Amino acid sequence: MRLLLFLTMAMMTGWAQPGIASDAAWQALRNGGTVALLRHARAPGTGDPAGFRLDDCSSQRNLSPAGRKQAQELGERFEAQGVRVERVLASRWCRALDTARLAFGDRVEPYPPLDSFFSQQSRNDAQTREVGKLVSDWKGPGVLALVTHQVNITALTTIFPAEGEVLVLRPSAGGFEVVGRINP
Repeated sequence: MRLLLFLTMAMMTGWAQPGIASDAAWQALRNGGTVALLRHARAPGTGDPAGFRLDDCSSQRNLSPAGRKQAQELGERFEAQGVRVERVLASRWCRALDTARLAFGDRVEPYPPLDSFFSQQSRNDAQTREVGKLVSDWKGPGVLALVTHQVNITALTTIFPAEGEVLVLRPSAGGFEVVGRINP
């Protein structure tokens, strides 16, 4: 009962709501040495169909036309804000790779620790530790962009992001701080 009350209060106070694009978030990205943690753009549904395969996008839940536009616009916003993205890593799911490519071009590297563990919760701890270390070790000079899934972001930060939302993280010794959130 307490958990239900906590979750209800958290949602009402904005914990589960998309944040606004703060000046501090954009400034941190422009300064570099930060991490842009993105949830893939709009892809209708939840999870993936039974029997989906990583090597077959037609078997997966994919970006909608609105999601493709959302990802392109995100890249345009980064460019307009003068953000220098130095490296782009993405989950191997097609919706994450497509989001990364539409936003940041073809320099995307598939990175298995960003893969969704929605259907395989046993992978949660190991993947979250590995991504957390990657974030805390980032030195820049530019921005590291990570494109992943809601379940991964929530495990790492406790934040439930909207599709296409960006969390701006500032690495610190042994961890990171969330500087701000950028709405899709």
